[in-house]
Amino acid sequence: MALPVTDLVAPIAGVLDRIIPDPAARDAAKLELLRLDRAHELGTLRTQMAGVLAEANSPDRWTARARPSFLYVMYALLLWSIPMGLIAAIRPAAAQAIARGMTAYLNGLPEPLYALFGTGYLGYTVAREWGKRPR
Repeated sequence: MALPVTDLVAPIAGVLDRIIPDPAARDAAKLELLRLDRAHELGTLRTQMAGVLAEANSPDRWTARARPSFLYVMYALLLWSIPMGLIAAIRPAAAQAIARGMTAYLNGLPEPLYALFGTGYLGYTVAREWGKRPR
């Protein structure tokens, strides 16, 4: 596995300190090394952005909206805490009953279903990340 360019900058700069006696030439060499490092980082960023843009511009609506749809579900679950807080302030017993009902429902789902979802989502994200890696 190749080392990223960023991991090599400090050791190479140390070598430049030892092999180039002229301070101006040494500084110029270090600046060129940093420029090459930034160019590599920019190329990596372009590659990553190309994958994200290709996914977002996909004609397949599921591909383009899968991740945002999951986030919308999570936002809805988090935003539900606002009306639950109001219900709890007005009718604490009703809020407790709602919370018990939701807990009972979520506990009623079979454990293998949670495992399947977690494995599928983790596999999806790992496969996407692996597919976007520059080769």
